[in-house]
Amino acid sequence: MKYMMFVVTDHEPDTTPDDSDVNLWVDEFDSTGKRVIGEVLEPPAKSTVVRVRNGERHVTDGPFAETKEWICGFDILECESLDEAIEIAAKHPMARNGQLEIRPFMVWE
Repeated sequence: MKYMMFVVTDHEPDTTPDDSDVNLWVDEFDSTGKRVIGEVLEPPAKSTVVRVRNGERHVTDGPFAETKEWICGFDILECESLDEAIEIAAKHPMARNGQLEIRPFMVWE
């Protein structure tokens, strides 16, 4: 099953920060095929919001919400179960320096 893992900042990281190299995590799970793809995202100030209301397109620069946390990257995982995805996420440095949100891909009938 595929899972989207959002890598999110957190204003209250673990009291013992993890300064391990995220590339070691990437290499480990790329080599096993558990990590399908992942990327780092630019900060919210670089975002563009697009909406269509009453047939009119509205484009806004910058963040659309005031928040302390923001999505700074993502990984797509291919796992046998949610438990396996959680195990993999717990090894990511951002599990201690930020937070990771895991969501299963919707299975369409």
